[in-house]
Amino acid sequence: MKYLLTLLLCINIAFAQCPNGTFVDIIINPDQYPEETSWAIITELEDTIISGGPYIDIVDYSPQVTQLCIPNGEYIFNIADQYGDGMAGSLWGGQDGSYYIVHCGDTIVQPDSADFGYAAFHGFTLEDCAPPPPVFGCMDDNFVEFLPQATVDTGMCFTEKIFGCTDVEAFNYDSIANTDILVDSCTHTLRLTDLAGNGWAGSYLQVFQGDNFLGIFTLEDGFDTTFTFDLSISEPIGVKFNITQQSDFTAVQCGYSLYSEENVAIEIEGGFVNPIPPFVILYGEPGCGDNCIEKTYGCIDEAALNYNDSVNTDDGSCYYVAGCTSPSYIEYNVEADFDDGSCETLIVLGCMDSTALNYNPEANVELEGSCIEVLLGCMDDGAFNYNPNANVDDGSCIPLIFGCIDPLAFNYCDTCNTDNGSCIEVINGCTDSTALNYYAFANTDNGSCIYPVYGCNDPSAINYDPFVNVPDSSCEYSAGCAVGDVYTLPNACFEWVIQVDPYCCDGFWDPSCVELYNYCQDGWSGPTDLIEVRYGLFTYPNPTSDYIYINSRLKVDLTVVDMLGNIVISKKQTNMLDVFKLTPGIYNVIIDHDKIKTNKKIIKQ
Repeated sequence: MKYLLTLLLCINIAFAQCPNGTFVDIIINPDQYPEETSWAIITELEDTIISGGPYIDIVDYSPQVTQLCIPNGEYIFNIADQYGDGMAGSLWGGQDGSYYIVHCGDTIVQPDSADFGYAAFHGFTLEDCAPPPPVFGCMDDNFVEFLPQATVDTGMCFTEKIFGCTDVEAFNYDSIANTDILVDSCTHTLRLTDLAGNGWAGSYLQVFQGDNFLGIFTLEDGFDTTFTFDLSISEPIGVKFNITQQSDFTAVQCGYSLYSEENVAIEIEGGFVNPIPPFVILYGEPGCGDNCIEKTYGCIDEAALNYNDSVNTDDGSCYYVAGCTSPSYIEYNVEADFDDGSCETLIVLGCMDSTALNYNPEANVELEGSCIEVLLGCMDDGAFNYNPNANVDDGSCIPLIFGCIDPLAFNYCDTCNTDNGSCIEVINGCTDSTALNYYAFANTDNGSCIYPVYGCNDPSAINYDPFVNVPDSSCEYSAGCAVGDVYTLPNACFEWVIQVDPYCCDGFWDPSCVELYNYCQDGWSGPTDLIEVRYGLFTYPNPTSDYIYINSRLKVDLTVVDMLGNIVISKKQTNMLDVFKLTPGIYNVIIDHDKIKTNKKIIKQ
C-alpha cells in the first residue's frame, strides 16, 4: 500500500510539471559504434520535435536517457544508422544495441530487430495518463494519524502529536511523547553490487526524490561501488532500474541499496530476469534518525577521582580513594575504594627466628607462636636408637641388624644387635647331598660322608668290581659261542647277528658275520642287496614250471605278486615255493628277513 501511494504521489507531481502533455522517456542503448546512431521524433507533418545523437563521447555501451514533456498526439520515432547495419554490433564481435520509449509506465516503442539497416520508423500516440485514484486519510501533519500520501482528507485525525524521544532505552526518553523529533536531512549512500564481479554490462539506475533528479548510476566493473547524497526526509526516494538488451541475461546478478547510518531505505539483492518494459520502479522512505540520545556510561560525580564529563549515565564506577585494595599485601589501604596498582609486597606469614626449626627466610610478617625449638636425635623409627622426641636428625641413627645373637647357636651373628628368634641348634652329620649317607637335617658336617662307586657288582660278570657300592648296567657276560668270546653280552648288534645267522656263534665268525655286525652298527643304512650278497639270497631255477628255491641257509618269508599287484602266494619261514598252479607269466617274489625285504623277478613257464 505504501509503495502504491508513493507512486501515485509521483504521478501527481508529473501532472504538475507537464500540464499540456505527458512525459515520455527515450532510452538509447548503443552498440560498440555509438557515433553511427541518431534519432528524432517527428509529427505527422514531418516536423522534428526533438532529436538525439550521434553519440560521440560515450564508452562501454553507456545507456542514454532523455525525458521529454510532449503534447498529446500522433508521432513517428525515427532511428537511423550511418553504416547501414542498424545497431547489430554482434555482427562485428560486440553487443547489439536497443531503444525504447516509455509512456505512463508502458513501453510504447521497442525494436523489432537490432539489424534494421539504415533506418527504422515507429508510429505512436500520446494521450493523458490515467489519473491516480484518490488516497483517503488524515491530511493534518499535527496529528499522529497524518498520511503524507493522502489526497482526500477523511477528518480521521485523533491523536495530537507530542514531540520528544520515545525510545525507553535512550538517555532523554520522554514518557509522555508519542512522536519522535526527526532529523530532517542527512547523507545517504547508494551502493551498487554485482555477483559476478564484472559490472552491470549496460543496466543502470535512475534516482529521484520528488522533482529532484539525482542522476543515472551504473557499475562499470568489479563487485561494488558507492555514491553519496544529502537527502531530505520530507519526500520518498525513488529508483528506476533499467535493463538494456545487452544486459538481459546479466541483470539477475545486479543488486542495489540506499541507506543512511540510521535507516535502510531500499535494499535489493538482485534477481531481475528479462523484465520488459526495461525498468523496475521502487520507492523507499529516507531516514536520518531522531533526537534520542544514546546512554553513555561512566562516573558522573565531579567529586570522584574518575569523573568523566563525556558520559551521561552513572554506572556505579566512581571511586574517591586510590590505593592498594588487596589485604594480601603489606601496602593494603583499608580506606581505598580503587586499586591504583600500588600493591607490591605480598604478605608472607611465618616464623622469623633463624634458630627455630621452622624458620622461614621468605617471611616478612611474624606468625605469633609459630616457631618450634630444635631437638636433635635419631628420627628414623626403624633405627636401633630411634628418639621419638627429636625433630632434627643429627645423623646418629644406628640401623637395626636382625639375627641370632646366641653364640652357642648354629647361626650365631656377631654383627647383629637385635635378636629375631632365628637361632638354630647345631646338628652334626654328612651335609653333602651327593654322598650316599647325606643327612638332610644336619647343619654341621662331621666328615662322615660316603661317596658312590659305580660299576658292575655281579661276581658272575667278566667285569665284576668288588668295590662297587652302586651297581649300574655295565656288567658284561660271555656269549658262550663255540668261536670264543669274540664279543660279550649285552650287545644288541652281536645278539642280532647270531640270531640272524647262528652259524656266526655255532660255526665260525667269518667275514660275512663281520659285515653283518658292521651293517647293524651303521644303523642298517647300507644297500638292500647286502643281505642278498652276504646270505646268498637268490632264486633258482628261473624260469621255472613248478618250484622256486631260495639259495640260503636262512628261513625267510616269501610273497609272490603278479604284475597287477595281486598277492598270489604267501608263505613264512621257508626257502622253497610251489608255483605249479600259477598262470605262465612274470611275477615278483618278495623275500622278507627280519623286516628287511628284497625283490626278485621270476618267469613262470
